[in-house]
Amino acid sequence: MRLFRLNTPYKAFIKASSFAITLALTLTTTVYAEPQRPNFFNKTANIQLGPRPSYLIEGLPQGKLKTTLQQCENRRFVKTDFSIGHRGAPLQFPEHTRESYEAAAKMGAGILECDVTFTADGELVCRHDQCDLHTTTNIITTDLNQQCTVPWNEDNPNPSSVKCCASDITLAQFKTLKGKIDSFNPQATTAADYLAGVPSWRTENYDSRGTLMTHKESIELFKSLGRKFTPELKGPDRTANLQIEDVFGSQENYAQKMLDEYREAGVSPKNVYPQSFNLNDILYWIENEPEFAQQAVFLDGRYATGINPNDASTFNPTMDELVKQGIKIIAPPIFMLLAVENNGEIVPSVYAREAKKAGLDIITWSLERSDIRQGSRRGTDAQGNILADFYYQFDINPEIQTVNSDGDLYRVVDVLAQDVGVIGIFSDWPATVTYYANCMKL
Repeated sequence: MRLFRLNTPYKAFIKASSFAITLALTLTTTVYAEPQRPNFFNKTANIQLGPRPSYLIEGLPQGKLKTTLQQCENRRFVKTDFSIGHRGAPLQFPEHTRESYEAAAKMGAGILECDVTFTADGELVCRHDQCDLHTTTNIITTDLNQQCTVPWNEDNPNPSSVKCCASDITLAQFKTLKGKIDSFNPQATTAADYLAGVPSWRTENYDSRGTLMTHKESIELFKSLGRKFTPELKGPDRTANLQIEDVFGSQENYAQKMLDEYREAGVSPKNVYPQSFNLNDILYWIENEPEFAQQAVFLDGRYATGINPNDASTFNPTMDELVKQGIKIIAPPIFMLLAVENNGEIVPSVYAREAKKAGLDIITWSLERSDIRQGSRRGTDAQGNILADFYYQFDINPEIQTVNSDGDLYRVVDVLAQDVGVIGIFSDWPATVTYYANCMKL
């Protein structure tokens, strides 16, 4: 038997190759031995929509819209600015909490909302109202109850009278509270009972951690999530112990402070959509903060003062007059943008057509804010007129009902997107809108 001997160059080559292979295996082992924990909230992370969009789609009547949406079920979803987290994701999470915002981001909302009000020491915080702590936090079960504008009185319970305001307490005190689903029990005789009363179509499953946030903290969180910002400057509650003028000197100073916190955080105005129901706030920003005002959103609350969405003569100011004042984006509730024809087709309202004709962009609110599992109708009034849920007041045509179940949400979204041409929809469960926007490539 003849043995082959390797000469020195070949020996060196094999030795070097063995070392290279060993090194490669070592490096590979090192890389994969302790993988980094994925960041589920970064700009490129996969979006998690859960089963709700598919559940709603199954509830649609057979037709083109249902077929189109079903075909998107297995696609990869990404975040979209068309989907706006209304106070986060408060269908299930306590509104304006870190947990609610993170849930909305995970569901693909490209823009997140912090409603802005203030504490007794002049700090801006995320709350829907100046005075809502009694229904959105645990304040009445704490020692801070005694600082409320109208405390809970265990000896003489009067649930409907309780009022606790962010302006009743300092920022340090505010941060000791825990957020909860917005609700109260009007029949309560104890503080613990008062905090109950959550509607059956929501849940308390995510109430165990409700981390309250300052406006500045929301800015840093949204930046870390790779999301844009839509802060809403909340108006005053004139029955509160402390007023805006007491803290800031004027409404203008209050409006300025909100935008100053974005500038201090280094946020580009291009990523901010400041909102207000107060037209004077928008006009102040147009005059004094023109860069931020480019995307300022006038929340149209004129439904409360007699505007008829299908009668242009009731629009005061008119859409053209708003544009002349510098308004670029208008945001009414859903029902102001829609009407129903006798054949049951949902169509744009006169309001929607006039707004687009004037060149206004439109955002609307708020999907998934109410229970329409059994449809939009809420019976009739004393005169026999059909009553509908607030957000679906367009569905009062006596000839036909168009919103018969929660599956019809997607019929509403489709008309808002394709026929009205809205640029974004606020939602209490952003996954619903994210699914549609991805499917339709908005």
